[in-house]
Amino acid sequence: MHAATTTRPSFQRLPAGLPWPPAARLDEPVRGVLAGRRARSQGGDADRCPVGPGSGFGDDDPGGDRESPAESDTGRLEAFSDCVLAVIITIMAFELRAPTGGSFTSLRDRFPALLVYLLSFAFIGIYWNNHHHLLRAACRVTAGVMWANLHLLFWLSLIPVLTGWIGAQHSQPAPAATYGIVCLAAALAFMVLVRAIIRADGSRSPVVAAIGRNAKPQISLVCYAAAAGLAFVSPWISYALFAAVAALWFVPFRRLSR
Repeated sequence: MHAATTTRPSFQRLPAGLPWPPAARLDEPVRGVLAGRRARSQGGDADRCPVGPGSGFGDDDPGGDRESPAESDTGRLEAFSDCVLAVIITIMAFELRAPTGGSFTSLRDRFPALLVYLLSFAFIGIYWNNHHHLLRAACRVTAGVMWANLHLLFWLSLIPVLTGWIGAQHSQPAPAATYGIVCLAAALAFMVLVRAIIRADGSRSPVVAAIGRNAKPQISLVCYAAAAGLAFVSPWISYALFAAVAALWFVPFRRLSR
């Protein structure tokens, strides 16, 4: 009968100074340690974003500590939106036509189209700026946020078509009125996106504190609605209102951009 022998397992020597086992924060669930470290290494959003009601996986889930990486990652949504906005600006640039002649008189004929291109470029740039700061303040992405974001991008994607229409028929009321209607719809879609993010993050969302009681969205809605109606009086009144709203939004939400 052979005597039982025990073999001592061999362990690979760890580098000096490496703690073992890895220390985990006491305020993190065990299953969320790696996700929490990854989120903190990418900017610390996990520590500043509270978990509020309505942040769960479904309508019947109150949220709590349940949080998936897909809901926390706003970077993919921002990157997708940036690509769409870049394509919109590219399409508008492709629609520009060079003057037919070699004198400044020929350039004068293309001047209205150039002005409306400048207006639309500023319009898309303002939305890109505010959209960037909004998603930077958001904590998580839900299905409602994604659909609200697509809703906004849909209305913005119509801007190149209307830019070309106004450039060719800038003295007619119908293009100016349609431009005002699309601007009004885009402004409402942005407000819907803000509400969707607040609903996803909860009442303690950083977006609530950042936006506060700002009157610029309401002023913009009134101006766009007035521009759509006054286009049948004079399209130039509508263009002046569009430029005024662009100047109003040239500086984004101050609290949101911090």
